[in-house]
Amino acid sequence: MSFFLKNIFFIVLTILCFPVVAQYNANFYMKATEQAERAKTHGRIIQNIINKNLNTPLSDETEDSWEAAFDGMEVMEYHNAFTWQKMQEAMADLPFRSVDFQRRTLETAYMLYAGNFVHEANSLMHITTTPKIFAMCAVYLLKSDSNHLPDILSTLHQNFGDSALTDPILNRLTYELSEGMYWQSIPSEILKEILGRNFLAGNTLLISFQRRNRDYPGMVMVRKKDGNFVKINGDYFHIPQLARGIASLPYYLTKGNTPQGIYRMFGFGVSMSQFIGPTANVQMGMPNEISKSKFFDKTLSDDKWTFKDYADFLPEKVREYQPLYESYFAGLSGRNEIIAHGTTIDPELYAGKPYYPMTPSEGCLSTKEFWDGKLIYSDQQKLVNALLEAGGAKGYVVVIDIDNKNEPVTMNDVKMYLP
Repeated sequence: MSFFLKNIFFIVLTILCFPVVAQYNANFYMKATEQAERAKTHGRIIQNIINKNLNTPLSDETEDSWEAAFDGMEVMEYHNAFTWQKMQEAMADLPFRSVDFQRRTLETAYMLYAGNFVHEANSLMHITTTPKIFAMCAVYLLKSDSNHLPDILSTLHQNFGDSALTDPILNRLTYELSEGMYWQSIPSEILKEILGRNFLAGNTLLISFQRRNRDYPGMVMVRKKDGNFVKINGDYFHIPQLARGIASLPYYLTKGNTPQGIYRMFGFGVSMSQFIGPTANVQMGMPNEISKSKFFDKTLSDDKWTFKDYADFLPEKVREYQPLYESYFAGLSGRNEIIAHGTTIDPELYAGKPYYPMTPSEGCLSTKEFWDGKLIYSDQQKLVNALLEAGGAKGYVVVIDIDNKNEPVTMNDVKMYLP
C-alpha cells in the first residue's frame, strides 16, 4: 500500500470517528514540496508546458496546448518577451478560435496583460454571441479603463436584448455594472443578523468574512449548532482564509473569486490535486450546482431549482441583500467544485502580493500551509479541528464581503457584531 493511500485511509478513519478523535493532525510527506523539487518543477513548467506548447503553431489541433501554457503562465505569474509575442498572436486570431480558447486567452490577458489588448477585446465584444465571452471582454475593458462602461451597456442591450436579464452571466454583469459597482460595505444590521444565533438556526456554520478586494485575505470562523462560536483556549477560533481566484475575475465567471452567499457543507474530502495537497478539505456545493434535496438535506419530489427556492431559504431580514445571491447565480452560471482547502503551492511565487504568503486558487476558499517535503504548518488542519469541535462538516458555509478596505480582515472587524 502506498504512503499516499495510507494517508487517505487515515484521514477517512479520523473523520468518520470524529466524536471520539479530539484532533486531526495528520503527518504528511510530499517530495514535490521540497525546495529543490519545487525549483525543478518551476523549470519544467516553463520549458515543457509554457515554452514548448507556445512554440507550436496555433491551430484547431493545438488550442489545448496553448491553453495548458496559459495555465502555467497564470500559476507562476510568468511572462516575458516570448509570451508577449505569443499572446499577441492569440489575441489577433481570437475571433476565429473556439469559444473555450477565447475564454482561456481572455482570462490570461485579464490577469497578466491588462490594458494591452483593448482593441482586440473591444472588437470581439461587438461581434460575439456567447454571453460568457461578452462578459469577459467587458470586464477586461473595464479593468483597463472605466470609460468603456457606456459602450459596454449599449452593446449588451443591443446584441442580447432580453437575454441581458435572463442569462445568468449577463444578468450578473448587468447588476454589477449598474448597482454592484457602487457597493461600499455591508449594512451593520445585516452583519449582525448573519452572526446572530437565529441565522440558519440549528446548523453548523463556517462563516468566511472577506474584503471586496480579494487581494486581501479574509478570515473564517465556525459557529456551532447551538449558536455559539467555537473557541480555543477561551478565544474565538479564527484563521486567515483567501477567497481569490488565480485571475481575480468576477464571481460569475470560471476561475473567478469565491462568490458570496450560502453553500451546503456536506463533509470532508481529500483532493488528488498536487496543488491542493492531501490535507482534508471541506466539501461544499452551491444552489443549482447540487440538487435541492442535497442543499436542503431532505428528500424533495421536485429537484429543479428556482430563484424563489433560494430566496425563501434566506431569513427574512437578509432576503433583500443582493450579495447573498451570488452563490445562486454562480451555480446557475456553471461554476462548480468550490471547496475550502489547504495548499501545496510554493508561496514564494507570490512574494510581494498583498495575500502573501497565502496562495490563490481557482476560486475556492484556501488557507495557509507551509511545506518542505513535510507539512510544517497548516491553518487547514486548525479549520478541520474547529469543525470537529462543532460536530463535523455538515451544515452551511456563508461567504460575505464586509467592506472595501484594502487590508486583511481581523477579529476587530467583526467582534462587535458577535452575539
